[in-house]
Amino acid sequence: MLKSFMVAVLAAAALALPTTGTAQAAGSCEDFYSITMGKYWVNNNVWGQDSGQGWQCVWDVSSGGSISWGTSWDWSGGPSQVKSYASSVLGWHWGNKLSGTGLPVRLSDNRSVNTGASYTVRQNTANVMNVAYDLWLHPMSNPGTTNPSDEIMIWTYRAGGAGPVGTRQATVSIAGTNWDLYRGNIGWEVYSFVRTSNTNSAAFNLRDFTSHLVNRGWLSNQKYLTSVQHGTEVFSGNGQLDVHSYYANVG
Repeated sequence: MLKSFMVAVLAAAALALPTTGTAQAAGSCEDFYSITMGKYWVNNNVWGQDSGQGWQCVWDVSSGGSISWGTSWDWSGGPSQVKSYASSVLGWHWGNKLSGTGLPVRLSDNRSVNTGASYTVRQNTANVMNVAYDLWLHPMSNPGTTNPSDEIMIWTYRAGGAGPVGTRQATVSIAGTNWDLYRGNIGWEVYSFVRTSNTNSAAFNLRDFTSHLVNRGWLSNQKYLTSVQHGTEVFSGNGQLDVHSYYANVG
């Protein structure tokens, strides 16, 4: 009973945080809660919560040609370990939840995946976190619950010294800006493009990032892009992300 009471108190406190100009339509602080928004679904993904203590909430604002949603959090514990990745999901996430996403696509088919996001990060205390895309790839088009073979992260914002998996390999220019490129392995290959300066809005073709890795010989163009996700990885701290506009369209 006490635990339920505390969860309710934390949830009320989180959802009481003001948003930037738009009312919250629906939301929850329940672990792994999902909200369907057209071809996307928002996932209150707290996969790393066992490495600390805290909570994360998500809510939807609007959907259509682009979606608007938000998340708030309060996490303590190891600042080098991710607690959560509240995110919008297009396509696969250890299974397919929705149809009509345009995914998967094989890299060799050279399809465009145009995307854009604008957002505001508000940090009520010092945070270790990022705002990032997370792309998943498989050697087959219907992976079911099979783990990916490759993961590509694209960090457009980071705070508190947050760092990606692996070691820095190079600084590269893609989509008109510079990125530090990292490579590591956590049971599958992980490639991270970390923008050298933060931004609150970004628009690019995800194909430019996958093609860069193919041209380096690190990624096979026979792999399938099965998922595009966008949200915030939180390591520690208390704050809020308001995603004012987000889209990802397979051409």
